[in-house]
Amino acid sequence: MVHEIILAGFGGQGILMAGKLLAYAGMLDGKHVSWLPSYGPEMRGGTANSSVVISDRPVDSPVLYSCNELIVMNRPSLDKFENLVEEGGVIVMDSSIVDRDVKRGDIESFKVPATKMASEMGNMAFANIILLGKLIKERKTVTVDNLEKALYEVLPEKKRNLIPMEIKALKTGMEYI
Repeated sequence: MVHEIILAGFGGQGILMAGKLLAYAGMLDGKHVSWLPSYGPEMRGGTANSSVVISDRPVDSPVLYSCNELIVMNRPSLDKFENLVEEGGVIVMDSSIVDRDVKRGDIESFKVPATKMASEMGNMAFANIILLGKLIKERKTVTVDNLEKALYEVLPEKKRNLIPMEIKALKTGMEYI
């Protein structure tokens, strides 16, 4: 199985961190992985995206021209990346911010009000983790246990106190219907 994932949104939404978490969890799952972050010079408020490949076989290239899984946290990202999702793929979007539906009928889409849910949890920075939770539940991209372990490896020391809430956010996303 090959998971080719693009995560996209505004800088500051945790897009690069979410991609790094997925890649690290994939590595812990014993898979071959690549992680390619990309962001504009503005970073905060500019666009950011991250390409992740998690595969049973070696990854040929970290550059993705199409994907089978897409997480979008803003409308410009949906507009830009929707057509890159392969038939039968999935889009998980933050419906608190993305103000339109997916136009295609050959893919699955899930609307999760992640920013609103994260705000209700007391920290809007959890929105990316909520969306990861939904993706993992729907596509089995990585194991939950290894994503939780990846939090301890990827988050900087000063943010590790947030890990119990990050895990709660992950499970909140997984439980969202």
